[in-house]
Amino acid sequence: MATAENAFRFRTEAVRHMNRREFLATSAAAGVSFSLFGANSPTVSTSTSRPAILGGDPVRTEGWPAWPVFNDVEDKAMLNALRSGKWFRYSGNQVAKFEKAYAARAGAKHCVATSSGTTSLLTTLGALNIGPGDEVILPPYTFVATYNVITMHYALPVFVDIDVATSQIDADKIEAAITKNTKAIIPVHLGGNCCDMDKILEVAKKHNIPVIEDACQSHLAEWRGKMVGTWGTAGCFSFQASKNLNSGEGGAILTNDDEFADLCEGFQDQGRARGAKFEHHYTRGANLRMTEFQGALLQAQMTRIEEQAKRRTENAKYLDSMLKEIPGILPQRSYPGCTRHAYHLYAFRYKPENFAGLSRDKFMHALTKEGIDCAGGYTHMPQGTHIQNLLKNRHYQRLYSKEVLERFAAHCECPQNKILCSENVRLSQNQLLGPSSDMNQIAEAIRKIQANAAEITKA
Repeated sequence: MATAENAFRFRTEAVRHMNRREFLATSAAAGVSFSLFGANSPTVSTSTSRPAILGGDPVRTEGWPAWPVFNDVEDKAMLNALRSGKWFRYSGNQVAKFEKAYAARAGAKHCVATSSGTTSLLTTLGALNIGPGDEVILPPYTFVATYNVITMHYALPVFVDIDVATSQIDADKIEAAITKNTKAIIPVHLGGNCCDMDKILEVAKKHNIPVIEDACQSHLAEWRGKMVGTWGTAGCFSFQASKNLNSGEGGAILTNDDEFADLCEGFQDQGRARGAKFEHHYTRGANLRMTEFQGALLQAQMTRIEEQAKRRTENAKYLDSMLKEIPGILPQRSYPGCTRHAYHLYAFRYKPENFAGLSRDKFMHALTKEGIDCAGGYTHMPQGTHIQNLLKNRHYQRLYSKEVLERFAAHCECPQNKILCSENVRLSQNQLLGPSSDMNQIAEAIRKIQANAAEITKA
């Protein structure tokens, strides 16, 4: 049974506007030295009268389970890869072994490993020959990489607003955004949750548009009993340091389409045809390959992913049962077709009107003072500098008419996304890896803040 071997340190500074990766890295640094499964529970404060932000005792004084989790399984895997002297996938077999294992776990015919989740997305759009003049649909509530890979191909990103209750793209709004230039739809299975794949695939089939699932945050999540990333033309995954399956960096593409697998294999390998190595180039490509060290590490990490996923689910459901009883705290919902939420993030919406008008920022500050790490999630991308700079970009001004760019700007309104960005609060996946008493502390801290919200607001 794996143990978290990093020492813990105490967190006392407020977490305000961290991005997801900064938040997860900071939270993971506060590791504890007990076993993730069956260890002694952290000390629970009995003082619930005065909030820590006003000088009281915090609910929690322990750190959170460390991330990543590793032991001699990873040591052996990495040492074997090192001592083999075969560090490049052409000469070694670790990447190939991982691809086979991950495809088998997902129930997919093919897995193509890449250097990152971003490059897995970049590769799929390259395999679709996405380029100038093409439009690609995506949600506004996502990590910026989903947007970046579209603009790297000089295509036009078209935002479709989200469903605020689930944080996922609103599938009912996709069809209205489709034009004759729409060449792909990228739904994002955000935070371990699932998009409404039934509706998305129905619209995509009607208009003959490929679907590339961004499942970078949703390892093992399932839609109707089948793993996400296997429903559309392809699915993309990330193994970046914060992810539930982790090799520091790395990515993968799953697909059941033989021809598309070959195209992806070629694009991430300098445009070479599968198995050709140094000849038979396709039109485009880049070096986006995974290393043998990443392949070895991922195989080791896969030995504990199921156990970790089970623990996250148990804790998340238990936390749901408590938080839904607190007025003004709305745990993220899932669609009925989501048969497994992977909980890369635990998210809820915060309503200040139920907390004496206490702002979300001050609520998060108070929660962090209670020893409960949290973050607000993504900002409203459609009003960010990425979008404003794109409208002024000389390449885009040359490639697209003023009317097209104006229509693009109109799709940047996304009012539901704006609401979510103002209400969302997140906990990291490693916070779900401890005992159930950790969930009690989270709920206790929120209740404590609510009971003293009026005083905190005035402070």
